[in-house]
Amino acid sequence: MIWLAVAAHVFVVIGFTTRILLRDDLSPPARMAWFVVLNLLPYFGSAVYFLFGEVDLGHRANRRHQAVFDALRAKMADFMGAPGSADDLIAPLYRPAFHYAASINGFHPVPGNRAELLADEAATTARLVQDIEAATERVSVLYYIWLTDETGTAIAEALIRAAQRGVICRALADGLGSRRLVRSPLWRRMGEAGVQCAVTLPLKKPVRTVLTSRLDLRNHRKITVIDGRITYCGSQNAADPAFLIKAQYGPWVDVMLRFEGPVVAQNEILFLSDWLQATGEHLEAFDLYEEPQAGGFPAQVMGDGPTERRGATPQLFSGLFASAQEELILSTPYFVPDATVLEALCAAAHRGVAVQLIFPKRNDSWVVAAASRSYYRKLLSAGCQIHEYRDGLLHAKTLTVDGCVSVIGSSNLDQRSFDLNYENNILLQDPGVTCDLRARQQSYVAQSDVVHHAEVLAWPRHERIWHNVIATIGPVL
Repeated sequence: MIWLAVAAHVFVVIGFTTRILLRDDLSPPARMAWFVVLNLLPYFGSAVYFLFGEVDLGHRANRRHQAVFDALRAKMADFMGAPGSADDLIAPLYRPAFHYAASINGFHPVPGNRAELLADEAATTARLVQDIEAATERVSVLYYIWLTDETGTAIAEALIRAAQRGVICRALADGLGSRRLVRSPLWRRMGEAGVQCAVTLPLKKPVRTVLTSRLDLRNHRKITVIDGRITYCGSQNAADPAFLIKAQYGPWVDVMLRFEGPVVAQNEILFLSDWLQATGEHLEAFDLYEEPQAGGFPAQVMGDGPTERRGATPQLFSGLFASAQEELILSTPYFVPDATVLEALCAAAHRGVAVQLIFPKRNDSWVVAAASRSYYRKLLSAGCQIHEYRDGLLHAKTLTVDGCVSVIGSSNLDQRSFDLNYENNILLQDPGVTCDLRARQQSYVAQSDVVHHAEVLAWPRHERIWHNVIATIGPVL
């Protein structure tokens, strides 16, 4: 019997090791992390790899994604911006980053946009509901997490009222993050009232999903488009700041911008790409609008996901870090960077850029918390400043560069956002909006504890070992 166990062990380890070596899309650190897992825990590690090792929605989903985007580009190219527009609209220092963003989905910078930074989560919900109440044509919403709490219900009820007065309402929710809503009476009432409801990446056939893809590929986007003239972009889901399903970490602190201008059409196209894939509908006549705002700024949408090319988000952020001349400020709740992002941050600090990083002090993911802290010593040694937000879970995903360029949206700086989630962001150049976002970032800093280099050096050995062990398998998390 012993020889059977040994043979099974060898077969499992060699089989999955061969598969890992055949994958050209894996980075060397990711391969090494899988080797460690498979050799230390061969049976458990093999099961984990089988369930979560491949970043693939399946050939059918990939073909559908390509067909949908080809159709959207063919019919809506005029609203996706003109190739080369960054050369006319964007300052030379930042053009490479905008050009790179355009290469991901085909969205180019469009001028004539304006944005308003909402005061807080309550103000965002109130303004969003007000805009839905004023809608006359259509409302499209997509949320990763949509709860049946006060915020989630308020948005759902506003959609119900809009649908009852003849507004076309489309509601798209992620099958995992919004699983409680899609099984609730509220979701059924939305459908009965005329709201067109759909679930993206549903969990109805988990066995088939496990065999052909993986369960944790998620649509993490937060998109709201109203009458084709207003869109919201940022980190806030359709949920209360108290976030009762993880109340011990609350309140969740989010940030949202309300946009008007041609970038609204780009965000609506991104929503449509998800809607068409989730529903199987075919693209018919769909009127988009371009209403440039006087004196508005250039902006463009960037969407990423497992059906886009690998590494798009970290490469974009690294390009923005490289463009910084004076200052870059970043806030994110989940920081498990790849080598590209980590080295770009350190390089910026080494050449004299004031790099400020803002993370939550208490994270709802103990794995991410441990992995994040494994990078503190390197970042602080390079001259970065690290602030840990203490008044709740800082969920805001923001980047400001030189008081001129900003990124806001759903992307975190971790492997999940880089490889597994569908994400949406808006990249813009405007000193006014960037100044407002920077002020919000500084309010986070004021509510944070500074992490000092000497403090990190004094961490006990067992703590440092723990952080580094978790970071070693970070590429497979």
